[in-house]
Amino acid sequence: MSEITLPSVTTANGDLWVFGYGSLMWRPGFDFEERVPARLVGEHRALCVYSFVHRGTPEKPGLVLGLDRGGACRGIAFRVAEKNRVEVVAYLRAREQVTSVYREVMRSVWLENDARQRVSALAYVVDRGHVQYAGRLSLAEQHRHVVQGHGQSGANRDYVTATVKAIEAEGFRDTQLHQLALMLHGDAHSLHAADRDEDRESR
Repeated sequence: MSEITLPSVTTANGDLWVFGYGSLMWRPGFDFEERVPARLVGEHRALCVYSFVHRGTPEKPGLVLGLDRGGACRGIAFRVAEKNRVEVVAYLRAREQVTSVYREVMRSVWLENDARQRVSALAYVVDRGHVQYAGRLSLAEQHRHVVQGHGQSGANRDYVTATVKAIEAEGFRDTQLHQLALMLHGDAHSLHAADRDEDRESR
């Protein structure tokens, strides 16, 4: 589980595998040759990163996903053609490293296809020493940040909902994310009900 040196990921030969566990699952944003369900062991998916740019602001932080130590994570492995390696890495760094909250690393992932092979994939793991590392938040705290969060990429609740849909489309569940999505869904219903009541009163 060695760290990547900055030149090696762009100069290595062969195709590049990229492991997506959050928004990359439903909006990779780069060209790829193959998309395979995969499992990474040693880190788990968690809403453990305060978002100051994409889904929040420093004044009203949102919450986005990171790979945090321990456990395992199911996601998607994307195979990028060697000719696109430099371009894709540059894109991912611009997208994921806007505040350098992640460590760019290579991790072994197990592809969940007929071959069941293990490959080395580029992944973005949360830096626990970074000011945006939120640690283990309660569901209520997660909910509060997600409801308030809105940044350059839109509403934080949309990020959570889209990720849950992507997870469900792959045929598995992430218990805490699903619980949060249900809370957000309940909020939406409450808001719609309040809007209907307000409409009736204004007639």
